Amino acid sequence: MSRYRFIEAQREQYAVRLLCQLVQVPASGYYAWQQVQQQAIPKTEPAWETALVKVFGVHKRCYGTRRLQVALRNKGHRVGRQRLRAAMRRRGLHALQPKAFTPRTTDSTHGLRCAPNRLLDQPKPTQANRVWVSDITYLPLANGDWAYLCAFQDMASKQVVGWQVGATMPEALVTSALQRAFWAQLPTPGLLVHSDRGGQYCGNVYRQLLHDHHAVRSQSRRGDCYDNAQAESLWSRLKTEVLEVRERPVFANLADAQRSVADYFDYYNHERLHSSIDYQTPYHAHQQLLQLNALNCPA
Repeated sequence: MSRYRFIEAQREQYAVRLLCQLVQVPASGYYAWQQVQQQAIPKTEPAWETALVKVFGVHKRCYGTRRLQVALRNKGHRVGRQRLRAAMRRRGLHALQPKAFTPRTTDSTHGLRCAPNRLLDQPKPTQANRVWVSDITYLPLANGDWAYLCAFQDMASKQVVGWQVGATMPEALVTSALQRAFWAQLPTPGLLVHSDRGGQYCGNVYRQLLHDHHAVRSQSRRGDCYDNAQAESLWSRLKTEVLEVRERPVFANLADAQRSVADYFDYYNHERLHSSIDYQTPYHAHQQLLQLNALNCPA
């Protein structure tokens, strides 16, 4: 046993300075040795940092510090965003950032009659299934072709209530997505369904489907892409969180696009915390709003 280790073993019973005189070593030498030994002991990682790494991995880089803070709080860890930033920087964890998105103005020269924008000057809906928004976007395929996605999203809860992916974008793409939404959700009489001015949202089959379910058609003003900003925001988030984590930012084929969109919307609805609904999941927010709808409904 070295002299320093002998002092360490006996220091609980005798003074360090006395032990140093006994074994003829300077006290400063012992304290320097002790400091080196303490630095060599691996430090235990804080429980919140272990949870941070797990949550970040589960959500596949989709969470920044705001959502991470809420997710960790739900697990019993109260930690500030500055400490989260420092831990993420130290570990090389970088959240995905949506790119600046400039919505494409829809070609409304189809000659079909459009509906007015019935959302103008209306308060934001506070009940589920009162307003749905919809749009169509392009999904790049590996062979250079495109797939097309249409989705309907509840404006209050942010839940995606119906969607469809196809190889083309006829009116049937929209009506299929809308029919799936009606199957999944009991439509409220007077439900407002808002979209851009694309021809798919002006066809006879689409209009009849709305009429059969006592829903009202609403469309953006000509040339004003921000009238449908919520739907455009959904596309920006989807493309960031699905495509940018791939080695090639494309889908392998139509089946891969359909499968990936289904997986993402399942994650988006049931797991992803949404800042505009108090960091709840859209599904949870939707269920809460449906319960409020039932309580407020006259007997």
